[in-house]
Amino acid sequence: MADNVKTITKKIEGEQWQKILDKSFKKNSKNLKVDGFRKGNIPKDIFLKKYGIEPLYSDAIDYLLKEIYPDVLKENESELACQPSAEVKKISKDAVEVEFTLISRPKVKLGKYKDLKVKKDNVEVTEEEIDKNIENIRANFAEIKAKDGDIAELNDVAVIDFKGTIDGKAFDGGSDKNYSLTLGSNTFIPGFEEGIVGMKVGETKVLHLQFPDTYYKELAGKKVDFEVTLNELKTRVLPELNEEFYEDLGYEKVSNEKELREEIRNVLTQEREIDAENKYTDEVLKKASDNLEVEINEEIIDEEIKRVVDQLKRKLDSNGYKIEDYLTVTGLTKKEFDENTKTEAISRIKMRYLLEEIAEAENITVSEEEVEENAQTMADNYGISKEELIKAYGNKDVIKYDIKMHKALEFLKNN
Repeated sequence: MADNVKTITKKIEGEQWQKILDKSFKKNSKNLKVDGFRKGNIPKDIFLKKYGIEPLYSDAIDYLLKEIYPDVLKENESELACQPSAEVKKISKDAVEVEFTLISRPKVKLGKYKDLKVKKDNVEVTEEEIDKNIENIRANFAEIKAKDGDIAELNDVAVIDFKGTIDGKAFDGGSDKNYSLTLGSNTFIPGFEEGIVGMKVGETKVLHLQFPDTYYKELAGKKVDFEVTLNELKTRVLPELNEEFYEDLGYEKVSNEKELREEIRNVLTQEREIDAENKYTDEVLKKASDNLEVEINEEIIDEEIKRVVDQLKRKLDSNGYKIEDYLTVTGLTKKEFDENTKTEAISRIKMRYLLEEIAEAENITVSEEEVEENAQTMADNYGISKEELIKAYGNKDVIKYDIKMHKALEFLKNN
């Protein structure tokens, strides 16, 4: 047994156990109908004679755990790293014996966390990138008109009917009519748009293609035939860089090309500085946590895995998706998903322990004034009262912990 694992055995008997069994009996007999008695009014002795005492044990254990759980926590002096587990060792009509396993935070030894030689990427925006962004903006404001000519070329908007079949059978999402496709946009699988280039309006053509191996699991790598009819051709007319164009953009301080280029430069620079900072933070955390010495119990990892999966599920649910959809889109097997989730869980735990140890080693503290100010700022950002925010967090200690971890992270990044 690891040094941070402790077991506590509780034996409940006599009147206390009988009261719990009575509570379970009331719940289990509430909806029972036995001949000679009104529904929910069966005497306990009749219940025991007919069903035995065993059906009462499950709910009785639930009631018992809720009742004695606080006492068990009081007997453990160390900070728990995960929820305690409980195992019924013995149970009868007279007594029950439950063994609790409590796992405290494991011993952590800081490795090297200062002067880690991690460099932040330099942020640069080239004139070519600005040119490309301007062209993308123009493309978004482009006017689509009927094309003079009936031969499809790159950058044309082709209005097509298409029907895809695999081994002669149609498949979901493989057909459409009067679909507008910009040739060269790489919207469809490789070969599809290229196959339309050179077609004449009114022409029908069969494209013999293959789905990429990285495509959706059901279609990946399969050969497919697309029957394509070119109905119409349109062309995009890009707007001129003139006063009307700059007004349409809606930027307050942009009225000419020079100002537009400066606006784009500022936006791209800001985005890349954020990306560079996030990358630097991730690399510093990983390097320092890799230097950490700690043995993490499987129970702690399992609880963190559940937290990771629950967060992903909530995110997917908000968009109407399930884990199965996520696996399909990412192409991951269940085994690969589980392995990735465990790796992420371990990484999270180590980074959390790292920051806690740095805060301890560097005597990082958080004042009550800081907690109040931080709570007020967050409340203002969410448009709620400070009291509502603190209630949402649970208590001020959670906010205080978050501030301390942020301070520890800033120390790590700047030393």
